[in-house]
Amino acid sequence: MTESGRSVLLTGGTGGLGVAVTRRLLADGWRVVVPWIAEKELERLDPHPGLVLTRADLFDPAGVADVAALAGGDEQAPLRAVVNLVGGFASGARVHESPIEDFEAMLRLNLRPLYLCTQAALPFMIDAGGGSVVAMSTKAAFAPFSGASGYVTSKAAVWAFISALAVEYRDEGIRANAVLPSVIDTPGNRASQPGSSRKGWVAPEAIAEVIAFLIGESSAAMTGAQVPVPGVG
Repeated sequence: MTESGRSVLLTGGTGGLGVAVTRRLLADGWRVVVPWIAEKELERLDPHPGLVLTRADLFDPAGVADVAALAGGDEQAPLRAVVNLVGGFASGARVHESPIEDFEAMLRLNLRPLYLCTQAALPFMIDAGGGSVVAMSTKAAFAPFSGASGYVTSKAAVWAFISALAVEYRDEGIRANAVLPSVIDTPGNRASQPGSSRKGWVAPEAIAEVIAFLIGESSAAMTGAQVPVPGVG
């Protein structure tokens, strides 16, 4: 199914997972607006008539407002989706050995861009008659492991935010769902875990397929869902 005539705001679209998602959505016919901050990551994306790249600090409300206006400013392709991929992982010591600054850093990284970008995009999607919000939580938010309290807490909060959105904006036709992967098989994760067998890791392209489904018309009846993507093999 083609999604031509629609725009999606995709944060993290130049990252290890984001490149696969960007390519998948472009192939589906979306106008894909990708904010970026690291110029070297632009080399990962080929030019495409449906790709709109814009430099932006997604931790800054004014910068995010500009990105949302760009994404929602094309009358021929109204903003109908927001996909939030910006985030990160950190692990180390247990709670009594970890400074509060490390805990707060995870909350800021995994929640602030999600909140700001969704907040700024919602009025455009409401004006367009509805849309879809997708965010990345994690399997670990519901099956924690030791030494990652900040990461686990922040990703559980991602799900809490998505579930609140699903309730608050249902009457406006806004759907909100969370994707819960295991370890994603990105170059960065391979480099940080060189000794891993990568058994149970999930390919970025597989997650991209799930995201494409969640923002497309085929999932019009889905909202407030936790969508596990644990990988197989």
